[in-house]
Amino acid sequence: MRGRSIERRNYQGVSVAVPVTIPYERHSPRSAHWWIARALRQLTKSAGIKPADLDGLSVSSFSLHPDTAVGLTQHLGIVPRWLDHVPMGGASGVVALRRAARAVQCGDADLIACVAGDANNVDSFRTMLTTFSRFAQDAAYPYGSGGPNASFAFLTDAYMRKYGATREDFGKICVAQRANARTFADALMTSPLTLEQYMAARPIADPIHLFDCVMPCAGAEAFLVTRSDIARDLGLNTVSILSTIERHNAYAGDPIQLRGGWAMDAGEMWQMAGIGPDAVDFVQTYDDYPVISMMQFEDLGFCAKGQGPEFVRANSLTNDGSFPHNTSGGQLSVGQAGAAGGYLGLVEAVRQLTGSARGNPVKNAKIGLVSGFGMINYDRGVCSAATILSGDQP
Repeated sequence: MRGRSIERRNYQGVSVAVPVTIPYERHSPRSAHWWIARALRQLTKSAGIKPADLDGLSVSSFSLHPDTAVGLTQHLGIVPRWLDHVPMGGASGVVALRRAARAVQCGDADLIACVAGDANNVDSFRTMLTTFSRFAQDAAYPYGSGGPNASFAFLTDAYMRKYGATREDFGKICVAQRANARTFADALMTSPLTLEQYMAARPIADPIHLFDCVMPCAGAEAFLVTRSDIARDLGLNTVSILSTIERHNAYAGDPIQLRGGWAMDAGEMWQMAGIGPDAVDFVQTYDDYPVISMMQFEDLGFCAKGQGPEFVRANSLTNDGSFPHNTSGGQLSVGQAGAAGGYLGLVEAVRQLTGSARGNPVKNAKIGLVSGFGMINYDRGVCSAATILSGDQP
């Protein structure tokens, strides 16, 4: 196979702005359409534009079915000339950002709203999981094992056996995120969490216990991708994209998932950004379970493979610590609003880099990394992505 003939373009001339969160609710009778519409209304209001000014739209949602992004345009009465639907769960935010940025560079759209939102009626999460993927339908549910808890228990156990991670190591991640969430206005879980409470929590699927699991909820997240000159004219506080990566079905031959697609492309990500891991002021990982965050620390280059446990033990992960991580509290404390969970870290990163953090800001934060992970079938997640962002000077 031929190698690459041209070097990938940078993202010069593209700005990211207007981070929006519609506060989450544990259960809600409202549809995904309602949540997404509220996010778009807040985005346009905050940007100082009208809905008709949006000429691009990217949507991620599990519960929008039977509609997709195109059906949503009729519900909302908007007329975009560029449209995307990104059904990639926890990787959706970064993937939407990548695609929207290239569309802006090519002139296919000037103002693109990227939005994710999901409903959560009572029992809707269980219902969704029964048809989440063909693998789930054919290889998990018929045998009485369904949902992500069983899959991630399998992955967590394998990781612990191979690399010596302990429940205390995962607990340190969860406890730090809860401390971050206590100052984040939109977090659903803000009660103090100690390591002792984490360790004593009831088991869910060995070795996973209660505080290793995200809580499904309803909510929405959004951000704006536009030309830098338009952002300046609108007076927006903006973020620049230094690099991005995206990979699907990586290492398919591995018998158990102990690494993700980030490991295939992290070198290119750092090279394109022109910096190394030491230059990053905070990291937002996709955190449906703490083992996945630990894998991302390794696969993104912050430590070598298998050294995640030692890395966690050596660092403090709160916003004022040596390695600020999931500065809003992440999904493990804020909640998982379906596909919006894949946007949570990205929206929070834009806030941190534009001086609009709702919680405790990371001091002098100038560069942040956001990574995503999504679409677990019956034994592994198949989507991974990451981006490095830089705050623009006012």
